[in-house]
Amino acid sequence: MIIPALDLLYGNVVRLQQGDYNRRTVFNVDPVHKIIEASAQGAKLIHIVDLQGARDPVLRQRALISRIVKCSPVPIQTGGGIRSAYDIENLLNLGVKRVVVGSVAVNEPHMVRSYLKNFGPEHFTLALDVRIENGVPYVATHGWLKTSDKTLDSVLRHYLPYNLKHLLVTDISRDGMLKGCNNNLYASLAKKYPNLDIIASGGISSIDDIKAVSASGATSVVLGRALLEGRFTVEEAIKCWPNA
Repeated sequence: MIIPALDLLYGNVVRLQQGDYNRRTVFNVDPVHKIIEASAQGAKLIHIVDLQGARDPVLRQRALISRIVKCSPVPIQTGGGIRSAYDIENLLNLGVKRVVVGSVAVNEPHMVRSYLKNFGPEHFTLALDVRIENGVPYVATHGWLKTSDKTLDSVLRHYLPYNLKHLLVTDISRDGMLKGCNNNLYASLAKKYPNLDIIASGGISSIDDIKAVSASGATSVVLGRALLEGRFTVEEAIKCWPNA
C-alpha cells in the first residue's frame, strides 16, 4: 500500500530532516486539500504525524486532527507522543482508524500490551525508529533524541503474542534525506515476520526507490517529502506497487 504522510506543526505541513525540529521545511499547503487530492489519486490510508503532540501530549493538535478526520475520504492513522490510554481513546473517539505508538512501546511494554488487548490490534501501528550500529538496528526514542540499548527484534518479541498487525520502521539516517530506503532492513523483517504488515518509511525520492522497497518484501511504504516536493504523484507511485 502507498501511504501519503503529512507532518503537522502549529497547523502547518512541515518536514524535518532526521527528526530535527531546527531543520524543518514548511510547505504552504492545506493538509485537508492534500489528503483529498491523494485520495482522488488512489490513496487508501493517510499517515499524520502530530509533531506538537510528539513534544508534549498536552499540545496535541486535536482540533486539526478532528477536522482532517471529518473531511478525509479515507481512513487516518496518526501518532506523536502517545503515552496513555486516554491519548488512544481520545483519538479513536475522533474517528482515527489507527493510532501510531512509538517510544512508549519501548519504555513501557506492559502498557502497550494492554492497549493491544483492550482496544484491538487492528487499531494500532507500532512505529519503531532505528539507528543501525554494526549492522544491528537499535530503537531510538523521545523524538529520536535517545537511542536505547534495545534491538528492534527484542522489542518486537514483546508484541507478537498479542497479535500485532502493523509495524512501521524508519531508519533515522534515511528520513528526510531523499537517499532511498534501507531495503536490506525491510527484506530482513519481511523474512522474519511474514505475517506483519511491514511499513517502510524514510528516504524515498523517486519512482525507482518505490520499486526497490516494494521488491524488498515490505507490504506498505510511507511517502512524505517526495510527494510534497512534486517528485512524483500518488497515482504514479501506486502504479509501481503490486496489489496497491
